[in-house]
Amino acid sequence: MATYDLDEQERLDDLKAWWKRWGNLAMLGLAVLIAAIAGWRYWQNTSNKQGLEAASVYENLTRSLTNGDVKAARTAGAVVLDQYKDTAYAARAALLMAKLDVIDKDLKSAQTRLEWVATTSKEPAVRDLARLRLAGVQLDQKQFDAALKTLNSAHSEAFAFRFYDLKGDVLLAQGKNEEARAAYQAAFTPLEATHPYRNVVELKLDALGGPKP
Repeated sequence: MATYDLDEQERLDDLKAWWKRWGNLAMLGLAVLIAAIAGWRYWQNTSNKQGLEAASVYENLTRSLTNGDVKAARTAGAVVLDQYKDTAYAARAALLMAKLDVIDKDLKSAQTRLEWVATTSKEPAVRDLARLRLAGVQLDQKQFDAALKTLNSAHSEAFAFRFYDLKGDVLLAQGKNEEARAAYQAAFTPLEATHPYRNVVELKLDALGGPKP
């Protein structure tokens, strides 16, 4: 028993010595850890709250568009872009706002919005859609080189035929018929016979001599 008591006393002395040397640092580390956990939980709760709020405002935007209330749609879109810019809904709202800009023939504003979405959205499909619409706006403004640069950027395979088709439109507008035909062919070839977009591309190819077998 005496030996057991002695061992316990030695361990206690070692613990006291360790605590005297490292106690303050240990408490500081614990405080930092607790603060980090609290901060992470706060950030998570704030992000979730912002996401729900942004979803609600975005729903108002889409509902307003469905009802033809452009003024209310623009108001809701402005709120999403101003107050919830860090959410995924901001890029989607910007796409819709750019569409309204095009309808209003404000191509510069549309281009600015689409450039922002193309460079900031974390969703590949949204970025691809933004680039397609951006290239279309650039084409409308006769910014042919800029449009081709946009269309030559990396994109998902699912959007490839759309990129090639629009590239053909740009090249055709430049008077580069053979290059346009090659672009249309690249868009046409992978499309299934039942694909609704196939007929659109085929008409363009027919105007340039028809698709290759």
